[in-house]
Amino acid sequence: MNAVTINYSASPVLRHFHKSDAFVRGVMGPIGSGKSSAMCLELLVRGLRQVPGPDKVRRTRFAIIRNSYPELKSTTIKTFSDWVPESICPIKGGAPISGRMRLPLGDGTRIDMELLFLALDHPDDAKKLLSLELTGAWVNEAREIDKSIIDALTGRVGRYPAKRHGGPSWSGVIMDTNPPDDEHWWYVLAEVEKPKGFSFYRQPGALLRQNGRYVPNPEAENAEHQPLGYEYWLRQVDGKPADWIDVYILGRYGTTRFGHPVYPEYDDTIHLATDSLEPMPEIPCILGWDFGLTPACVITQTTPSGRFTVLYELESESMGIRQFANEIVKPFLAERGLSTSFLSVGDPAGAARSQTDGRTCLEELHKAGIPTRPAPTNSFLARREAVAGFLLRSLDGAPGFVLSPACKTLRKGFLSGYHYGQKLSGEPERPAKNRFSHPHDALQYAALLAEHNSLRRRPVTQRRRHAPAESVAGY
Repeated sequence: MNAVTINYSASPVLRHFHKSDAFVRGVMGPIGSGKSSAMCLELLVRGLRQVPGPDKVRRTRFAIIRNSYPELKSTTIKTFSDWVPESICPIKGGAPISGRMRLPLGDGTRIDMELLFLALDHPDDAKKLLSLELTGAWVNEAREIDKSIIDALTGRVGRYPAKRHGGPSWSGVIMDTNPPDDEHWWYVLAEVEKPKGFSFYRQPGALLRQNGRYVPNPEAENAEHQPLGYEYWLRQVDGKPADWIDVYILGRYGTTRFGHPVYPEYDDTIHLATDSLEPMPEIPCILGWDFGLTPACVITQTTPSGRFTVLYELESESMGIRQFANEIVKPFLAERGLSTSFLSVGDPAGAARSQTDGRTCLEELHKAGIPTRPAPTNSFLARREAVAGFLLRSLDGAPGFVLSPACKTLRKGFLSGYHYGQKLSGEPERPAKNRFSHPHDALQYAALLAEHNSLRRRPVTQRRRHAPAESVAGY
């Protein structure tokens, strides 16, 4: 670009972002990590790469969106003008605020980039987009924007320039944000649904929490460009609640808090695996069971090093244990080749006889070909401590507890869904009964068995068709 000199060095995560041509791309990270600057540079690069029309003009039109006019003017427009001064791209007030950059390029073509700065903070504001014909759009601080705005934008991009002027070389929506909470549409798209054509990038936290202290994260992005270096983030932690630090400094998703979590030891950045976990061969899996009309089964494994890995969770509603075992659990085990090698343990209450046919839940599992022993205790404290012990364990610097991202209900429970209920006078504190408590109860029974010292010395137990339950998963 003849009239503009840009000195920009992208960090690792942002380099991946810039290389992508995904239709919708988002970057999430802590404050001061260079997200907004990356968005500005992305628009400039896309304008420069636009194929010129027959008249040698590279035409593009971008919408730049923030949730309110004060933030749009004081933050978004200011950031853009820091990269592209108004002498190059004049910004004019009006409805909407707009800018236009027309410059000759060294190859004999010209760039003609139009910018529309919009404040959209309500679902009804999607109507403001209906008449727009855009090349692309940048949504700044996307967590403040309603999902309906994103949906509307995807239908307005790719409409400029017209075919007679070359058509858009690239079109799409780019977004940046500080971490939203884990009920937000960003989280659902990035971590759960992962729709085709969408790419999400997560920057490392600026700091790490170690032994109750905050220290610089060597993988933090943009630290070299901060005038104060790591001190920019370090001095912000004093006097701030942990939830604020998690989001704005450590770059973690916020959590919709329901109550005091049962496992404050759980750290999503440490204990959650980056990819789905597969069982190790020749090592028995441990099945943990919770009974009732919302039965749950959690499939875990203890590695030779002593790491407790949580592989799968299986849940149901309004289903008896017989149907749950035969229609959900058994087919799942068979599909993954786990139906002949496992240890199984369940809620001791499963030994109580049904008032209808006199069978116990443990007998139903045995009949289904899943011999299961009752856990040695139903003490909540013992169960909680079994899981917490693995969460606190460190194996040569690696975590002693790893949760597969496939276990979405367990993860949400760890983050706060599995929390303590209202405490009654004179009664011990107990978890609230909800949809998170059932798989977590099942996990605790598996952890009790994994905690038992004899498990690591025991060879793989082969299930026999008519083996009594006591011969499998015994203590």
